[in-house]
Amino acid sequence: MPSSTRSSRESAERVQQMMAVTFVKSGRLYYLDAGEHAPRVGDFVLFPTSTTPEVCQVVWGPEWVEGEIGGLPVCAGLATDADVTRDEANKKRRAEIQVAAQRLIREHKLPMKVSAVDWSDTGHESGRATATVYFTAGARIDFRQLVRDLATTLDCKVQLTQLTPRDDARVKGGIGSCGRDTCCSTFLVDFDAVTVRMARDQDLPANPMKISGACGRLMCCLKYEHPLYDDFRSSTPAVGARVETPDGDGRVVGHDVPRDQVVVKLDAGGKRTVCDRASVCSARAAYDSRE
Repeated sequence: MPSSTRSSRESAERVQQMMAVTFVKSGRLYYLDAGEHAPRVGDFVLFPTSTTPEVCQVVWGPEWVEGEIGGLPVCAGLATDADVTRDEANKKRRAEIQVAAQRLIREHKLPMKVSAVDWSDTGHESGRATATVYFTAGARIDFRQLVRDLATTLDCKVQLTQLTPRDDARVKGGIGSCGRDTCCSTFLVDFDAVTVRMARDQDLPANPMKISGACGRLMCCLKYEHPLYDDFRSSTPAVGARVETPDGDGRVVGHDVPRDQVVVKLDAGGKRTVCDRASVCSARAAYDSRE
């Protein structure tokens, strides 16, 4: 094979048309390979699944992307009016299933709460429509009789899946303490371990009420923002260090990491000034704690 042909083929393999879609308004983004289709923002397309394609809406139009981006699912085509009608019918069916599940849970007096419901009318090996009920509970629950009653009431196969508190918050969505939609319900894909030490490194109070998210666990942003604080401290004079600033010499009394600034108490008059990190010189002398 000529080298020019090989190079062009390898270049074509590294370029891919990618777009972002969502299943609910302002919900989590999912990425698709546009394939041979060219939908525009606002169009409804089909997202391939293990059963039947699901209807979703384009929020970021197809763009050529270079490099290795992994095996993205390929768009199954533009959604037809029949697809949209079926999707609306499935949404209505999910609401009916949730009401039935909540009623039977109360009748059985089970300590569990329904978080979400999924419904698939075709495509399973059993040949039957399947309802999946996601729930939360404080402990393990014997729900075998509940499954049987649900299957009889709904006339379909029923599966119950217990969610962790974080997965429950992702499914339900909500507003975080920052005033924005929760990270888990929008862009966050994986849940990493979060520790109280990360909160301390970010000068946050150790009060669980102030550093916990909607799930009751430590906020996920503590994890992915932590490297920013580490990088800031590694290249910034520590609190207590003597520095030179455009306003004069002084001593560092605080850090403002989000604004990339340093708070300095000036020698002249004891006034405090806030300087950009780049304008603060490194420490001139070792800090003497006895002063």
